Amino acid sequence: MAFADVNGQRLYYKDTGGSGPALVFSHGLMMDHEMFAPQVEAFRDRYRCIVWDERGHGQTAVDSPSPFSYYDSADDLAALLDHLGVEKAILAGMSQGGFLSLRCALTHPDKVQGLILLDTQAGKELEEKIPAYQALIGTFMEHGLTPEIGTTIAQIILGSDFEDADYWKSKWKTMSAANVGNNFQTLASRDDVTDRLPEIRCPALVVHGEADIAIPMERAEILANGLPDATLVTVPGAGHAANLSHPGPVNAAITEFLNRVAPAS
Repeated sequence: MAFADVNGQRLYYKDTGGSGPALVFSHGLMMDHEMFAPQVEAFRDRYRCIVWDERGHGQTAVDSPSPFSYYDSADDLAALLDHLGVEKAILAGMSQGGFLSLRCALTHPDKVQGLILLDTQAGKELEEKIPAYQALIGTFMEHGLTPEIGTTIAQIILGSDFEDADYWKSKWKTMSAANVGNNFQTLASRDDVTDRLPEIRCPALVVHGEADIAIPMERAEILANGLPDATLVTVPGAGHAANLSHPGPVNAAITEFLNRVAPAS
């Protein structure tokens, strides 16, 4: 196991090493580094693939978490890159991972060679979704992961027919109420960076599941249109975690993007 003691955190990470361009994956809310197993397997022969557990998640989570923002998470990512001796990287972020990757591109632009934005957005959470999410998280914090809550979260993130949903439910059962609540507060209180998208000059790929019920497709279109150099790819039939449920078309889109902006030798 590898940990980086950086930015006041103890970040868990895995690094395939190698001399190829660095490709860093940042996971979504309730997930961890393992959600990118299909991408690491596909790209590790040509790229240096780095995955990590963000604050409040996986092996980075602590018993008594402090409030944080996605700018803090962006600083964590930049510090992890420094720790690993990576001067510049392609940042790939899913949902929450996209939130922090966008902010890393804004606050540490010299470290970002390109962005791969998976089922994410630049705006705030939709106001009409907040009450239902608050109720769901509140029940989770009070009663733990009941079968009903597990099914609801799996449908939102993984889709209704994801074969390995039970594996992720087993992970969610181990999450503490303190981390679940703290992580959600960060998600719900984040700022809107839509107006700042023109500041991000690096090339970007926006990939979005056509059936994503967590973030509607129009938010992906706003994101892609706001970035100066972005390509939007939709994944038919895919939900929120398109990279996990539909790795074939997602990896194909990533391959085309990488061949253009960071070809491996």
